[in-house]
Amino acid sequence: MRITDVKTWVVANPAPGFGGEYWIFLKLVTDCGVEGVGEVYSVPFHPHVVTRMIEDVCERYVVDADPFKIERLWRIVYSSGYTQHPDLSLMGVLSGIEMACWDIIGKELNRPIYDLLGGQVRERLRSYTYLYPEEADEGDVYHDPEVAARRAAEYVELGFSAVKIDPVLPKSAFDPRQLSLQQLENAETYVESIREAVGGECDILFGTHGQMTTSSAIRLARRLERFDPLWFEEPVPPENVREMARVARATTIPVATGERLTTKYEFARVLEEGAASILQMALGRVGGILEAKKIAGMAEAHYAQIAPHLYCGPIEGAANIQLDVCSPNFLIQEGIMTWGGFHAEILKEPIRWEEGYIIPSTEPGLGVELDEEVAAAHPYRGDALHLTMLDTPL
Repeated sequence: MRITDVKTWVVANPAPGFGGEYWIFLKLVTDCGVEGVGEVYSVPFHPHVVTRMIEDVCERYVVDADPFKIERLWRIVYSSGYTQHPDLSLMGVLSGIEMACWDIIGKELNRPIYDLLGGQVRERLRSYTYLYPEEADEGDVYHDPEVAARRAAEYVELGFSAVKIDPVLPKSAFDPRQLSLQQLENAETYVESIREAVGGECDILFGTHGQMTTSSAIRLARRLERFDPLWFEEPVPPENVREMARVARATTIPVATGERLTTKYEFARVLEEGAASILQMALGRVGGILEAKKIAGMAEAHYAQIAPHLYCGPIEGAANIQLDVCSPNFLIQEGIMTWGGFHAEILKEPIRWEEGYIIPSTEPGLGVELDEEVAAAHPYRGDALHLTMLDTPL
């Protein structure tokens, strides 16, 4: 079997746009007629530049390659241009390609990918969601503790046993920063309101985006400990692992990180420094499914758990699910509410979600099929990147 062609899509994510401005998908075609899809997550260039990057890598290394030889292909692409260094751009492209290769392998062998990576451990997967706004809201779920508490209670009624919030938004290119007393008090009030609304039925995931200095993160963590959050996410930027480890040592709240990290090499540093006990690899960026499985194995040896990140499309979501099912140290999977809306529309069969849990597919490969007609009908024509930060200090 040989790969003969690649096709790409940049799909605009229609309103309300939860999951980012757009999603980048690719398809690899083989000479046997078996096709595999992948998703590239948040490369920091315009998405049409990213599709040209995908095509370039495929022209150089992927077309005429054997999709079964993932380790060989991975090392060749990872070393492209004499790099051999974790990089968000190249690793995002490689992740989507690797994901598509696994989809091909699973389809050729007529097995889900998780059966090829150790086999099924769980029959269902605990999931969580951010609190999202609705048109009928009188107030802002991102800034109004009462609205957030009401929404959290509604999600518990749906079956969720965990919800995530970030009450120290926005994020700036000039972070990390020292939060003001008012910001600290607001975050504390926010979490207190949610805890009162959900009681002990629901975990609270405190999801920040590296906005704080080490000292500010520690100050905030001490205020939040009495509410017993399940985790404190990316309390400082991911570039300085030792400072994140200082936060982890100063609080009883487990620290989670990983959405902006790539490869086993960066995650090894996190584990060695004791910077986090919950790893949130984004499979469309980290290096793909096999790389994420290796990271999960390293985490298992450190008694750390995995909670893969998802703020993009459902192809990466399906890859996450394949990893989760076969990983003994899986904790919880991020989703966009109940995996409905456009996340369901763009698949021929939606990902199955029931009362707070994802029910893994038993279909071969990734277990999902991209609806190419829907993808083609929603081309992205904007200028914005998938995610952005303020360009002024706060």
